[in-house]
Amino acid sequence: MFTGIVQGKATLIAIEDRGEFRRHTVRLPQELSDNLQIGASVAHNGCCLTITEFQNNEVAFDLIAETLRCTNLGSLQVDDVVNIERAARFGDEIGGHVMSGHITTTTDIIAIENTDFNTTIWFKLPESCKPYVLSKGFVGLDGCSLTIGDVLPDRFNVHLIPETLERTLFGQRQVGDAINIEVDAQTQAIVDTVSRILAQQQTSVK
Repeated sequence: MFTGIVQGKATLIAIEDRGEFRRHTVRLPQELSDNLQIGASVAHNGCCLTITEFQNNEVAFDLIAETLRCTNLGSLQVDDVVNIERAARFGDEIGGHVMSGHITTTTDIIAIENTDFNTTIWFKLPESCKPYVLSKGFVGLDGCSLTIGDVLPDRFNVHLIPETLERTLFGQRQVGDAINIEVDAQTQAIVDTVSRILAQQQTSVK
């Protein structure tokens, strides 16, 4: 489980293709390298990955074909940087919202609007996410727990403060970049349950 509060950024230092999967190795910030263990979970751009090997703060993860296909991790190259969050522990503050690290799909940045005090980023609204992206609701974008701003039929936006831009990759993102999306699981469960009940009621009336 993750909270959507990005703790730092890590640099990709090695990529090794191994047939059906890819191993990539990142250099974690020193402050995020304590108590590492094989099998522990670390989110990369919001995608939950499992530690398979580590030496000091150089940590390896195996990515299966589905992960490479469904997330933006498949397009990474050596020296690229990812948002990092270690798995939440019992008693940790949940500063964002509960996230699983299971990416729904990716989307593209289509516009960036800068002002003196914040930045608004517009994203394409994927068809599969439309029922769950609601104004003032939650969404996970590259591992960041963010509040949704405006929602239009084909796009939505979020508003970012300078601290978020500094702490995460959003300060470097450009129009056209692919971003991982994780829809809020609670929103998805409610919407799907209500839709199923309404469909059953309509069927019974007929």
